[in-house]
Amino acid sequence: MKRTTQSLLAAVAALTAITGLAALTAPGSGKSDAGAKAPVRMPVERSILLCPSAGTSEAAGTLYTSFTPTTPASPGDSPGGSGGPSGKPVPATGTAELRPAGAPVPAPEGAAKLPKSRQPRTAAADGSPRDAAPGAGPAPVLTAGKPGAPVAVRAGRGEAPALVGTATAALAPGWTAQQTTVLPSGPARGLLGTTCTAPDTGFWFPGVSTAEGRQDYLHLTNPDDTPAVADIEIHGRDGQAPSSVPDGIPVPAGSGIPVLLSTVTPAELADATLRVTVRTGRVGAVVRAAEDSVGSDWLAASAEASATAVLPGIPADATSVRLVAFAPGESDAELRIRLAGPRGTIVPAGHESVRIKAGTVTSVDLKGVTRGEAGSLLLDPAEPDRSTPFVAALRVVRGTGTAREVAYIPAAGPVGDRASTADNRSTGTTLTLAAPTRAARVRVTVSPPGPAGAAPSVRMYTVAAGTTLAVVPAAPGGPKSTYALTVETVSGGPVHAARTLAPPLGPVRMFTVQTLADDRATVPVPEAERDLSVLDD
Repeated sequence: MKRTTQSLLAAVAALTAITGLAALTAPGSGKSDAGAKAPVRMPVERSILLCPSAGTSEAAGTLYTSFTPTTPASPGDSPGGSGGPSGKPVPATGTAELRPAGAPVPAPEGAAKLPKSRQPRTAAADGSPRDAAPGAGPAPVLTAGKPGAPVAVRAGRGEAPALVGTATAALAPGWTAQQTTVLPSGPARGLLGTTCTAPDTGFWFPGVSTAEGRQDYLHLTNPDDTPAVADIEIHGRDGQAPSSVPDGIPVPAGSGIPVLLSTVTPAELADATLRVTVRTGRVGAVVRAAEDSVGSDWLAASAEASATAVLPGIPADATSVRLVAFAPGESDAELRIRLAGPRGTIVPAGHESVRIKAGTVTSVDLKGVTRGEAGSLLLDPAEPDRSTPFVAALRVVRGTGTAREVAYIPAAGPVGDRASTADNRSTGTTLTLAAPTRAARVRVTVSPPGPAGAAPSVRMYTVAAGTTLAVVPAAPGGPKSTYALTVETVSGGPVHAARTLAPPLGPVRMFTVQTLADDRATVPVPEAERDLSVLDD
């Protein structure tokens, strides 16, 4: 065959391919437009959660709780299964485990050492503890088998390393895990609670401190089999503080490490904001804040910087409320401050607004802002046409004198379609629901412990616009039982939620507050198929 004939055939083939592509993408192509479909939301098939080390103090006791809400099957799915991205039903069974991170976690100075001979314990699907098999390596601390009921296990004294959790198949959509520690004595005594978090690459922590009397540790957990590197910035009233770790902090593969913030900068900052940016890999991040003579708790990351913020769950009997906010951009943020209570929104006397200078931290002491009623703090632009992103958190104290206890409430996003919290007690649990802009209808499901399939109880609540509703759920089971709460937005505007845990633990009114976030149980999956008909004559 001559070169001219080969060239002609090649040109015809190329023209045909180009014509087919044009037919596929042309705006006027009725066939492709008619066949286009919106992405279908499908349940996730794998979830990862990371829990920080609770330390190795022999005086502390830690409870781990895991819960996956029951996910209804999608249309077209087989009974008992959930649709997967491929259209193939996800099996009705799955696994959810919390395992010790691969490397040992350095303990803060002064903490008791964990004896090497002591092995972690694990919980069966029914929550009963069992010993790890000899020679099998680190056993799961907790294992769950079916959705619909919380599983809880108490770690042995001093047995609370960083954990890496994985849930698959039916246990993945909406999976949540909670870590709750009671430290009954010492300068950092308190009830410390945190929701185990998904790995990410960026975090904001308003409310940290490097001042004398504070010991704030940043806990970083790396779930992957490759090292991660995290960059740390600390900002105060005068801008970014000098850093002692300009080259970043390495986090070994499959391990968790604590970093004392006062070693990161020589500056003593009473109110500061911590920025964590992961340069390589991904990590889970949370801060353990301890304050001499006041107590300690976990400080979770704030919602991403935004022009508005909702901080839900301020207890009715709070004796001190301090707002810490940071404006990361190049413009000052002028914010109005409001409190959404049970009967409406009020402006705190003497604190109608706050100005946050660009690149700096501002704190406001709101004192007894709740006036004996549970509430949520609302922050938005003082002038609607001048919106500046910021991050914020609250330091909240209950009690007085030597009986004080502290907790932290970061700005939280709405619960979206659904959010759950795993560790709730028969006494001392309060669910706070806030509707900052429009009234909302909310479904709250109480899931008791025990074998999967135990009957949950459901109640509907209406939250008026600009108000906060505090709910004490009807606890199932005995006086020491735990249960899960699931919050779903049925209709109306966005709802922000938090759960306060304050069980009776002695003369100190210990408590902890966790905000609830959308569980992201589903992901959009576009429908695609091969179509060669565009190449037909």
